[in-house]
Amino acid sequence: MEKKAILVVSFGTTYLDTLKLSIESTENKIKATFPNYEVRRAFTSRIVIKKLAKRDGIQIDTEKQALERLQAEGYKEVFIQPLYVAAAEEYEKLRKVSVHCAHAKVFDKIILGRPLLYYTGQKGNPDDYLIAIKAIDTQLPKLKHQEAIVLMGHGGVHPANTAYAALQMKLEEAKLNNTFVYTVEGFPSLDGVIEKLKDKKVKNVTLMPFMLVAGDHANKDMAGDGEDSAKSQLHKAGFKVDLYFHGLGENLAIQDIYVQHLKDAIAQGA
Repeated sequence: MEKKAILVVSFGTTYLDTLKLSIESTENKIKATFPNYEVRRAFTSRIVIKKLAKRDGIQIDTEKQALERLQAEGYKEVFIQPLYVAAAEEYEKLRKVSVHCAHAKVFDKIILGRPLLYYTGQKGNPDDYLIAIKAIDTQLPKLKHQEAIVLMGHGGVHPANTAYAALQMKLEEAKLNNTFVYTVEGFPSLDGVIEKLKDKKVKNVTLMPFMLVAGDHANKDMAGDGEDSAKSQLHKAGFKVDLYFHGLGENLAIQDIYVQHLKDAIAQGA
């Protein structure tokens, strides 16, 4: 019987508590769902990998090291499931390495699954955005008058980061009218969200990470005491701020989405 493996890849985090709650728990669900596959972990952040090795003595493979290890151990079929939100820079790293492995015939089969937000429901594909919105709706507080939720995404210059603007539109379609998305490194911006909050006469805001882990960005960019943090900027703009400190990976419904995306990848390779 051919040896089959699943490589679960995330950016990584140096916060050991959220690593366990968000990344490890999602990996464990994948292990339980696919008992006939060897399940391995990789991080794409070299900085995170180095810090964990130096500070904690924890050794974690890069995506390339993990694939080389699987090749050396004689695995023939490999399915890569990223735990990313969008198909941006980190996803591109995985796509390039999987395309290289496919062309070089390193494995008989190598297939890359999709991140959380990918399809928008066209041509018979699922609407990943609405599915994700239903999943996070299970954890959102029920809003009262003059209350809003602000979700913090990562963002960046890669064109795929338009996923966050699409998510905002999909939230409005889903009638979650007082739920807003901003990104740390791109569009939509927090300034734009603050304008919307003022227009809607919102007084109380719950800040929440729309990221796999509640790690560095959640602790510093979202909830930090520095004047540039989202919490500080919202306070300065006159809002009362509550903090919700859980990464998406802690949400069981989000974990189920990653499992489904992996099932789709395996079905694609059948």
